[in-house]
Amino acid sequence: MPGFTHNVAVPERTQTAPPLTGRFASGFALAWAVHGTQMRKKTGIPYMAHVMTVCALALENGADEDVAIAALLHDAVEDSEDGEVTHRLIEDQFGERVARIVMACSDAVAVPGRPKPEWRERKETYLRHLEADADTDVLLVSACDKLHNTRSILTDLRTEGDVVWQRFTVPDPAAQLWYYTSVLEILERRLPGPLTDELASTVKEIAALVR
Repeated sequence: MPGFTHNVAVPERTQTAPPLTGRFASGFALAWAVHGTQMRKKTGIPYMAHVMTVCALALENGADEDVAIAALLHDAVEDSEDGEVTHRLIEDQFGERVARIVMACSDAVAVPGRPKPEWRERKETYLRHLEADADTDVLLVSACDKLHNTRSILTDLRTEGDVVWQRFTVPDPAAQLWYYTSVLEILERRLPGPLTDELASTVKEIAALVR
């Protein structure tokens, strides 16, 4: 339009802001390729909302670009059609560190034509690795993932009640609380701080509603 001037405020670059490059955009594109048509279980919420929130939480809590990309892709090996192919693609495109974080945050590797292992087995394996092997990068992404999941559960419990549990592979609230409480106990030992404190508060509120 003639004479129209765009006055858009551009955020200043600071030395403390994590530098995001074209690699991050590529990571987002791969996350979209895996999750773009998926929805959160039995909701109308695009699954991309979850990976974007986990990534945002990671960046807000000190993640660099590698960790932010891993946060975007933390479910990609589980939820793609072929997890091993996806893992190799992530390593080829983003490097060993990103691929290692993604694998450590996965409780299964998707195999074409084969169901995932039983839920409890997957969660117990994940917990063992989180306790014994996970470094700070993995702990951060895991904490962000679990915080967003529990925030969502708490919000839905408040608005919809116990029907929320029917969305889960294992609809028993006691089993879900066991899992999130177990993750929390590990993070309280290995990643103390505000992020884990917020997760503790959220899990406590869920437990109170379940009781």
